[in-house]
Amino acid sequence: MRKRAYWAIAAAGVAGVAGLGWWIGMSQGMKMAAPAVAQAARKAGDIDPATGRKVLYWHDPMTPGPKFDHPGKSPFMDMQLVPVYAGEAGETGVDVSSRIQQNLGVRLAEVKRGEIASKVEAVGNVAWNDRDVVLVQARANGFLEKLHVRAAMDPVAEGQALAELYVPEWVAAQEELLAVSRMQGPAAAGLREGAAQRMRLAGMSEAQVRQVEREAKVSPRLTIVAPIAGVVSELLAREGMTVATGTPLFRINGLATVWVNVEVPEAASARVRAGDRVAVAAAALPGERFEGRVAAALPEVNTTTRTRKVRIELPNPSRRLVPGMSATADFSPAPRMALLVPSEALIRTGERTVAMVAETDPSGAQRFHAVEVEAGVDSGGMTEIRAGLEPGMKVVASGQFLLDSEASLRAGAARLGEGGGSKP
Repeated sequence: MRKRAYWAIAAAGVAGVAGLGWWIGMSQGMKMAAPAVAQAARKAGDIDPATGRKVLYWHDPMTPGPKFDHPGKSPFMDMQLVPVYAGEAGETGVDVSSRIQQNLGVRLAEVKRGEIASKVEAVGNVAWNDRDVVLVQARANGFLEKLHVRAAMDPVAEGQALAELYVPEWVAAQEELLAVSRMQGPAAAGLREGAAQRMRLAGMSEAQVRQVEREAKVSPRLTIVAPIAGVVSELLAREGMTVATGTPLFRINGLATVWVNVEVPEAASARVRAGDRVAVAAAALPGERFEGRVAAALPEVNTTTRTRKVRIELPNPSRRLVPGMSATADFSPAPRMALLVPSEALIRTGERTVAMVAETDPSGAQRFHAVEVEAGVDSGGMTEIRAGLEPGMKVVASGQFLLDSEASLRAGAARLGEGGGSKP
């Protein structure tokens, strides 16, 4: 009896232990299966009751390319798939907490309207004003007896004697005029006018004709004078030479005005127009500035330096600017209103220009996304925005490269997974 009772108690104990193990196993299995059951009840497009956000798809964070329509275990890793919610996929934006923004040194700037001037500077050289040039020629055949100006680049004043020319042809014409001047009668006046006209045809000026009439003596020598004040840039005459009518003797360049020829970069040449005011500083005259105007932007671009020559005309009343001096031109057109952002806020990739725009949702969280913009001129640390932004927007002026990299990574991951969902 005792032996039977012992075995009955032992059997009951084993059965109890087995039942307890089965109950514990079933409880743990139900707990582990509950999330899977709950996930299995969801599909792409449903609202996640835990977060209240719309699920777009599921993916494996370690292999983010493939998208799955239902939750489950990843076919790539021994882990559950992770849901991706609306607002997180396929966008170029990124959410950043205020603490991380502070750690990254993110600084915002407002897009606003302001004045900007497209300042352009260029270097060049002072040159002769080719519109202020006089060529002095011999007006009759003769012999050059004396030069009063003996070297090129000598300065001359208006009316100053340059040379004396002996003209044999004038002797006969002047003697004829003096002969008819002593005649009396009604025909004398006509003869005098005819003789004077022949003197003019011989190359004498009106003043020389009147001088012969007044002094009543022959003057076979012609004094050549400077018609303008300036510098004798070319001296083609020498004492003792024989000259013919029309022989060039002197080339005189005026210095009342000078040109400054500067090389403007091709990209900035469109902002330089004839008539614009310009300030010029010469290296030989430190501390002085000369005001002038753009005479012309020459219709030619240097294919080697990619510059366009611009001609500036400057008044030079003190004759201190002389050809050959190096000079710097500062083109300063009137300021104009434009939409401005700090130049440091722009990311220039070579193919496009991007700004990171900050937006605040109703909950107060900030989101950053990249916006392609059309940039204009730069001046004083500010850049003109022609398209892409609106006044009042906030752009990232510091730390934008890190934000743009994060946004690009997210967009790239989304593009890799385009092509529809898959089922695990």
